[in-house]
Amino acid sequence: MPDTSMLNDPHQPHDHSECVSGALESAEHLCERAGVRFTALRKRVLELVWASHKPLGAYDILDTLARADGRRAAPPTVYRALDFLLEQGLVHRIASLNAFIGCPSPEHSHQGQFLICKQCHIAIELDRDAIRRAIADSADAAGFQIESETVEITGVCAQCQAAA
Repeated sequence: MPDTSMLNDPHQPHDHSECVSGALESAEHLCERAGVRFTALRKRVLELVWASHKPLGAYDILDTLARADGRRAAPPTVYRALDFLLEQGLVHRIASLNAFIGCPSPEHSHQGQFLICKQCHIAIELDRDAIRRAIADSADAAGFQIESETVEITGVCAQCQAAA
């Protein structure tokens, strides 16, 4: 499996509209291949999650849908869309923030590993095989069967450190 670390580094110069359009294009292809429906609401929720590199909560999505789209979606509707996106590997849930972030490499199934800045609130996905192996080896040594894993590391990103 390729090491896709730092693919989602928002501090690297890039055209963010390409992040969004690329995520939507990948999602359409993956959903088509899986034989699942990528509805207009699911697409819009994914687009909102990818609108920045900062994790976004369900109620933030609801607010944007109401304010920007004039759409009065109920919380269960947004949560169902987010559950679908999670099941398809298109987003990750960051539990400590109760928020969601787009996955830059949904074509291969993986658990999330994130660096989360306490100051600017960006989240950078690492997706490192070495981290995954260390967790699996440690669990095996303890006789523990892993069902799910998400690694969330909080601190201060290089850009915020430089600005201080």
